[in-house]
Amino acid sequence: MAQGFGTKARIGMLYPSGGLVDYEPQQMAPEGVQFLTTRMTFRKTGLADDEAMVGDLEFHAGLLADAQVDLIAFNCTAASLVAGPGAINARIRAATGLPSLTTIEAVLAALKAAGLSRLALITPYPPEVVAAETAFFHERGFSIVAEASHPCDDPVAQGTIPPEAWRDLAQSVRASSADGLLISCAGIRVAPLLAAIEAEFGRPVIASNQALLWYCLHQLAIQERPKGFGQLLEGRFDPPGGAPYAIAAPSKVVAPGSRL
Repeated sequence: MAQGFGTKARIGMLYPSGGLVDYEPQQMAPEGVQFLTTRMTFRKTGLADDEAMVGDLEFHAGLLADAQVDLIAFNCTAASLVAGPGAINARIRAATGLPSLTTIEAVLAALKAAGLSRLALITPYPPEVVAAETAFFHERGFSIVAEASHPCDDPVAQGTIPPEAWRDLAQSVRASSADGLLISCAGIRVAPLLAAIEAEFGRPVIASNQALLWYCLHQLAIQERPKGFGQLLEGRFDPPGGAPYAIAAPSKVVAPGSRL
């Protein structure tokens, strides 16, 4: 785990208040990259809770700006797709003048970098959130060819699921026609097993916290690539020269089939 001072970069992270796994991006980060966390109210895991999480976004982003961070990362996969990365980023940037990104942008960029389009999806989400996420990816040209979940009603329950459970779920969708596996949620413990899951699955594996760190490193032009957390973070899918990835902000998602 990189525990040192942010000599290369300070990343401000907005994270769910009930989440237990805000340490994972720091655990995987290169030395000199420091994550500073501010929590936003999030006690349940439904779509309405995802939407409500961003209610006081500007206040919490401003607290991170006090630490003179280089970048603000909104780290909740479901809330960033439900509230919309474009809207989230616009509000953070207007409030702080700092660059920002969201987990769902990082995941989309990682999937694009790895050349994945047919996904096996595993999550800790309740059915309504799985449906919203599936619709989100379908609208962007991805096929969800297999899905398995450990549904949880609150973020504490998500964080207490043992990492081995995600390994077992990955095995349950291994026989699918997917060209890659997405382990979705920034509130689950999976980083220590990512390399093993990927080796067993036999195809690229993308996880939320892994993708967030990878995308942050690209946006900050940091060249170090951590080992032991899967091909994505090791740079296997990086473009020549390590140029940053940039994607268009998708429109806001309210619920499957419903748009604002």
